[in-house]
Amino acid sequence: MKRLPVYFISHGGGPWPWLKKEMPFYDKLEASLANMPAEIGVKPAAVLMVSAHWEEPGFFVQANPQPGMIYDYGGFPQHTYEIKYSSKGDVETAARTSELIASAGLASQLDPLRGYDHGMFSPMAAIYPNADVPVFQVSIREDYDVAAHLALGRALEPLRDEGILIIASGLSYHNLRMFGKMESARTASKDFDSWLHGALNNSAADRARQLGEWEKAPSARVCHPREDHLVPLMVAAGAAGDDACTTVYHEEDFMGALTVSSFRFG
Repeated sequence: MKRLPVYFISHGGGPWPWLKKEMPFYDKLEASLANMPAEIGVKPAAVLMVSAHWEEPGFFVQANPQPGMIYDYGGFPQHTYEIKYSSKGDVETAARTSELIASAGLASQLDPLRGYDHGMFSPMAAIYPNADVPVFQVSIREDYDVAAHLALGRALEPLRDEGILIIASGLSYHNLRMFGKMESARTASKDFDSWLHGALNNSAADRARQLGEWEKAPSARVCHPREDHLVPLMVAAGAAGDDACTTVYHEEDFMGALTVSSFRFG
């Protein structure tokens, strides 16, 4: 069976695929997400999605056979609270995933009730618009511990050889409070993004070391005052092993000013 790659994607804001007229600045991101099936070359048995929008004390694994929807955003038109992304879950692979996590010495448990959050369904609407690939989610840990999330990724790596596509969904820049100060955000996001590219184009050991010191990066806390949207990248880097990193999405004028990126390993 073909070994599948690992992705870290910048997932955009809220339910953007359903608001293209109101949010017309997602064309490049949407194109990169829509191109993923062609890059992968085969249809995965399932997608394992690590979303910035699911935090728990430990690593929870979604074991819902038909997950519902979690509209974890506010201030959008009513129709965006009626969105349905109707892919099936994958209870069997979720159970195996939880076992792999526990075998790595990390606390894990199954969640049979959890639905899909927008960190999952917004990008998946572009990647697999027909919702014809099973998807289950794995939470991040609310302490944002870098070493633990790298270890989570390493625990998940064997799934890549079993037809499971691992997608870590966050944002390479996430500071909503800076949106009124776009010139400052322009400089900060560009500086941090440049550091991020350098850190990821290294061996697994050097990646882990640099990611462990991410707060020392230029403008790190300006770009990520809370690292919830960066932590999924740690999981992707852990699952990558020694695979090379490729930038699959990059623009320096997102929303008119921001530098944002997405990456593929393998």
